[in-house]
Order: sequence, then C-alpha cells, then structure tokens
Amino acid sequence: MAARRCRGDEALPLSEHYGDLVRAALIEARPAGLQTKQLVAATRLTPSQVARGVRHLRDAGAAEHLTPIIWRRKDGYLFSDEPADWIEYEKRQFRLVLGRLTRLITGTLDPHLARYSDDEWAQVAAAQLTGVRATLAQLAK
Repeated sequence: MAARRCRGDEALPLSEHYGDLVRAALIEARPAGLQTKQLVAATRLTPSQVARGVRHLRDAGAAEHLTPIIWRRKDGYLFSDEPADWIEYEKRQFRLVLGRLTRLITGTLDPHLARYSDDEWAQVAAAQLTGVRATLAQLAK
C-alpha cells in the first residue's frame, strides 16, 4: 500500500512510522550510535526507509523529543546529551552548506556575471549570497 501524502504540517504516515522505529533503535543503543547497516538490522527497514526515518526525526521527531540526532563517521547516528557534540555536528553541517554555496557562486553565478555583468538578477543574487556566505563561514568556525 502506498503512503498517502498529507497536507500542511502533517507528516507522511510512513515517514512517521519509520522515524519511530529508528528513534527506538537509537534510544536502545544509547550512548552508542548505529551505522545505517545496523539501523537496517535493528529496525528491519530497507536502507531507504531508514534514511526516510532519519529525515523524519530531523524534521519533526528531534524537536518533539528535544533530543538532536547527530551523525559521526565512527559512531553513525546517535542521540547525544552533550552540547559539544551538537555544536561539532552543526559546524560540520554549516561547512557542507558553505561548500555547496561556494561552488554555486564560483561555478555558476560568477561566470554568469562575467558574461552578462549588467544582469540585474545576477547582481542581486551575488550581493545577497555574499552575505550568506560570510555568515556561514563564521558559523562553521
């Protein structure tokens, strides 16, 4: 049976179910984390269902339970009670976003402006993204 999409702020029913299963497995594993393969085994979900459950936890579950879900290469996904862990994870995420934004600017927007320097949209985008880029660089430190 296919999941039915809900409107507004309601979550997809299957996403919520997958999130609940992933959350339960991570709580059971605490303080350790679980890699994706371990979550697949613990929840009996497919890797894509685990990913969907993790996304649901990030979108709704973590805020609801006031416990951030983080990921570390050596530990996998986990709930940590340590603010230093949250900050480390947040900084890594800001660095990833900064990298993607920088590549957008240097690979697309800069060449656009080089060819059409009077393009008003590109000028506005460049001006706005310069500020966003500076903010992300500060947050990633």
